[in-house]
Parts: sequence; structure tokens; C-alpha cells
Amino acid sequence: MADKLVILLYLAVMILAGYYGMRRSRTSEDFAIAGRRLGPFMYTSAMSTVVLGAASTVGGVSLGWQYGVSGMALVLALALGIAAIGFFFAGKLFRSGVYTVPDALGRRFGGSSRVMSSAIVVFYTLMVGVGQIIGIGSVLTVVFDVTPTTAAFIGWATIMVYSVAGGMWSITLTDVVQFLVKTVGIFCLLLPLAVHEAGGFGTMREELPDDFFSPTGIGIGTIGAYFLLFFFGFMIDQGNWQRLLTARSERVARWGAVASGGYCALYGLAGALIGAASRALLPNLDNPDDAYASVASLVLPVGLFGLVIAAALAASMSTASGLLIGASTVLTNDVLRPLGGARLASVRANRIALFAVGLVALAFSFALDSVVGAVTVAADVLAAALLVPVVGAMFWKRSTTAGAVAGVLAGTAACVLFMVVSGLYANEPVAYGMLACLVAFVGVSLATRPDPGTGDLDFEDLPELPAAGEPAPAPAAQGAAASPRSA
Repeated sequence: MADKLVILLYLAVMILAGYYGMRRSRTSEDFAIAGRRLGPFMYTSAMSTVVLGAASTVGGVSLGWQYGVSGMALVLALALGIAAIGFFFAGKLFRSGVYTVPDALGRRFGGSSRVMSSAIVVFYTLMVGVGQIIGIGSVLTVVFDVTPTTAAFIGWATIMVYSVAGGMWSITLTDVVQFLVKTVGIFCLLLPLAVHEAGGFGTMREELPDDFFSPTGIGIGTIGAYFLLFFFGFMIDQGNWQRLLTARSERVARWGAVASGGYCALYGLAGALIGAASRALLPNLDNPDDAYASVASLVLPVGLFGLVIAAALAASMSTASGLLIGASTVLTNDVLRPLGGARLASVRANRIALFAVGLVALAFSFALDSVVGAVTVAADVLAAALLVPVVGAMFWKRSTTAGAVAGVLAGTAACVLFMVVSGLYANEPVAYGMLACLVAFVGVSLATRPDPGTGDLDFEDLPELPAAGEPAPAPAAQGAAASPRSA
């Protein structure tokens, strides 16, 4: 009963945070990017939680149970990706005010690239969000002994209440709580207690295979695949881009993302070590994905077990809410707003779009037992089709609209082709897709002329979006130094 009360208290806190966030979301900028007011702690917490979802937490422990320390490879790829966003992209994105991937391509290459990239980004964010909802349902099913459908609905309803109420403000406040819950649950409770119960590292080394403590035990090929898919994919992840502009300054945006990458790498190592300890304690698990809950129930007393389960919920809920608001922001900013103008720039329109995206995600979660295949397709196509054009848009002035369109089409086609030839989960689709995109993008760009008004756009010269309550910059200020908020 105590564990159930801890979970219910956690869900109640999420709803209360939604109410508080609703009071602060007065404009569409408040709703989409928290008014660009977050300081270092809140920003780093929010950036970390959107990275560390169910795959990083439950999946990270599962990989640790199977491969030992090298099981952190997946989370490490994510950590490097989020740090790279801060180091390479934060300055250009923060100064330009661009916070959606389709907006970046649309400003540089025009409407056709915006439409194509919007479809890919929405599909990716939606399907990964569906996976998180299914993960939430699986956790709540164990704790409350309800059907998976009921459990998924409870988790989804909680996410919708706080997300629709206050948008990014509510999501950020819940992210801070979730960050603290995950930090305490993983680093302070489950990791030390699981390693202690397993007899310490010395005993674990004696009982486990030698490659469990090798950084490459999972296989060089698998590590390379994770790097291609998650490092490059995360650099153009909509949720991550949107979080960048919640920072109150360019400095916070850059170094907060780098700090988040460091935290996530440590989180991945902790998950892998917990998984290795669970392998020593529970060597005969039928399903490695059960390692997280099984080792928690073995080493934790009543009450603390509920807190660690809440950490798994926090991982899924924070990622799900970030992904769903990312999909709804792309819809309102890059699809509906160009059609409807100012009418679709309101907080009300943003709330309606977010709720609609949430309903679609819930329907998919009911219809599918697993969305691994759909998520894999979406992630592969995202990286294969969009990474090269996005980097070109920001860093290569010679790139053209025709090159961007050719790159997206070539990358998508090659990725899908190799999924059919090599298999859905093979390493080749994303690698060959990115190569095809690069060849088409560079070749066609060199063979065509940049389009006036789009192809020559320099992200450094775009005016910074004003924070809520600040006057818009005068036209003459474009191209000037960063605003005082980023000094």
C-alpha cells in the first residue's frame, strides 16, 4: 500500500505543477518555450529529463543485464548528442529564434522543405511518444494490478492535464521534479543497494563474464549503430531544439546542454552497473527488460520501491510530454500557422493542437502492443533525411533549395530501400540513407543557384525573439550583437 501511495502522490504533484504552469502561460511563447526564462538548474534539469526516457532507464538496465558496462553505449550516444547540440547549434538557434527543425529548413530553403520535414518530424516525435505511453502503462500495470489499457490511460491523462494546462512551463516544472526523483532513485538508492546486495564490484567481477567490464563488450558494430542513429538523430530532435530556446541566455543554452550530456552519461553508466548487479543477483530472468523492476523489488524496502518505480514513470512521462509538445508545436508553427495567420498563434490554439496530438498518441498506444518497429523507421528516416540539410542550412551558404529537397528525398528513399533489403533493425539503412542524402544535397546544390531571399539567409543575422514583455528589436538591430540577456 505504501508503494501505491508514493506513486499516487507523484501523479498528484504532476497535476499541481500543471496548474501552476497554467498561471504562467499567457502567450504562445510562454506555452511553447517557457517564455525563454529558464536559468541553469531548471534548464539543465529539463534538458536531461527529455533525453532520459524509458529506453534510457528500463532499457539501460536491461542492456546492462545483458552486456554489462558496455550496455551504457545507447545512453552515451544520447548524451554525446545532447552535448553536441549545445556546443555546435545553441548559438545559431538561440540567436535566430528558430525552435523547430522545419522552421530552420523553411527559412533557408522555402515551403517545400518545411512541409516534407514537418511530416517526418511529427511522425518521429509522435511514435516515440507512443512508446513512452506504452512504457508508462506497463509500469502502472505492475503496481496497481490493472489492465494495460487502463494503466496507459491513467498515465496519458496525467500527462495531458499538466501539459495542456501550462505547456512548456508546466512540463518544465514537472521535469525538475522528475529530474530529482530520477537522481535520488537511481544514484542514491538503486545503484548502491543493488551493487551492495551483489557483494560489491569485486564479487561481481568474479561471478560475471570477463566482457561484462569491457567498454566494447556489446560489440563495435552495435556501438557504431547507436552512434549513427542516436547521436546524429538527437542533434535534430525536435524536443531538444525546443528546449534550447527555453534558456534565458545563449550561455545557459550552450553550457546547460553540455552539462546535461555529462549527467546523462553518468546516468547511463549507473543503469549499466545496476543491470550488471541484477545479472549477478538474478541470472535466470526470462526477459531482460524485467531487470529494473525485479532488482528494485529485491533490494528495496516498501516505500523506497515505490520511489524507484516513480523514477521509471518520471523517465517515461518527461520524455512523452516533451515529444508531444514538440509534435504539436511543429503542427501549429510550421503547418497550421502559415495557413491561418495570427488566429493560430494563440495559447488556445496551442492547447487544442497538443490535446489533438495526445489523442492520436493514445489511440496508437491502444492499437499497438509494441511500437519498436515504427519508432525504428521514424528514427532512421529522421537522421537519414534531415541531418545533412539542417547542417547545410546553418553552416553552408552555397546550399540550395533544390539540393535540400533532393537530399531529403534521396535519404528517405535509400533508408527505406535498405530496410527492405537488410531488415528493419539492420545498421545499414541509416548509414546508407545519410550517405545518399549527403551526395544528393551537395551535388544538386553545386549544380543549381541559391534562391534569392532564402538560400542566402544567414542564421547569425536573424533577430533574436524577444522574451515576454520585452519590445521587439528594431529592424536596424538585425545582425547586431546578442541581446543583453545573453551577455
